[in-house]
Amino acid sequence: MAEVVEFRVPAGSAQTLLVWGLEPGPGLEHSLFSAFSKFGLLYSVRAHRNAAVAGPGYYAIIKFYSAGDASRAQRMCNGQRLFQKSPLKVCVCTKQKGFQQQVLALNSSKCQELANHYLGFNGWSSRIITLQNVSGFDGENEERGKTLQKRSVKYLCAIEVTLPNHGVRTRGVALGEADVENGEDPLEFVTATRRVQKLAVGKALSSAFQKILLVVLENGKVVVEYNSSQEEPTDFLTEEELKGLVQVKAVDI
Repeated sequence: MAEVVEFRVPAGSAQTLLVWGLEPGPGLEHSLFSAFSKFGLLYSVRAHRNAAVAGPGYYAIIKFYSAGDASRAQRMCNGQRLFQKSPLKVCVCTKQKGFQQQVLALNSSKCQELANHYLGFNGWSSRIITLQNVSGFDGENEERGKTLQKRSVKYLCAIEVTLPNHGVRTRGVALGEADVENGEDPLEFVTATRRVQKLAVGKALSSAFQKILLVVLENGKVVVEYNSSQEEPTDFLTEEELKGLVQVKAVDI
């Protein structure tokens, strides 16, 4: 049976494992990561101390991107000692009725990690179409009476992600902004500018990956589908049109 993996924070109960019966010790989360990452890519590993009424020890929440990987890990690890003297108890988290968790996009570094895992390091590429300074374009600095003592830095970025083996191209457009408390300090302004540029690039890259669906087949092969539900008007523009519209887009974001 095929499974769809999205470039989003895992929110499904089938992707989440509860591990208890953990013995306290140094590097517990590292040990858990080493043991469970053998079954698939992990989003997160979090260990917590038991509540007082439950007695000494720890439990952990482990999130996979794939429900299939989580299920396989549960079957193979439940009742096993793995890295400690006593056996662990592992179960797939049960779904909470009436509770709907917000689905969030992965940040750019997690998107790249997921793409590398399923597509390979050479299975995708990205390029910046445009990265433009739109600071003060809407005149907000003047309207709010901002002087050189405090300036707002804004950059708008458009990125294209290409999956050559699957014939898929997607775009992402995003705005990065920050206030510079002391605009008269050149170093602070340059540092803030670089930070905002990096933020805009990262957000645009994440946006581009939201339009990609990874369909993992039973044999392990990956098929890529374009997620048209995430399309934006800018996806239909030529690069020149996109560059010409970039400042107008900044006002709307």
